[in-house]
Amino acid sequence: MTETVTNAGVRADVWLWAARFFKTRSLAKQAIDGGKVELNGAACKPAKTVHVGDQLRITRGEERLACVVAGLAEKRGPAPEAQKLYQETAESVAERERRRDDRRLTGGALLRPDQRPDKRDRRLITDLKKTL
Repeated sequence: MTETVTNAGVRADVWLWAARFFKTRSLAKQAIDGGKVELNGAACKPAKTVHVGDQLRITRGEERLACVVAGLAEKRGPAPEAQKLYQETAESVAERERRRDDRRLTGGALLRPDQRPDKRDRRLITDLKKTL
């Protein structure tokens, strides 16, 4: 179970981990250091304190989330309790669904070959990989 924090705030990397945006605290820290997380419209550092009412923009791969902090926790708990720690904005939900539909219609922008590579093609691919 998550323990709700009553003090002023929680570290950003700990909160992201407790809210289950990232699987480990280390991954949350790497995302923050890589500029994938914004707190109140500005760059964030892992030790920055998160307060109730703060706005977060999180980028995970092609997924972009905008949410408002609704609760604080220092420990990771079950997913239903973690979802109570934030509220995703309506604009963010609509944008994510629009992007998902676009990816579905375009086939994920993958150019798939008509057939599997034959022996000669596989050799060319491995030679190309060796040069890179």
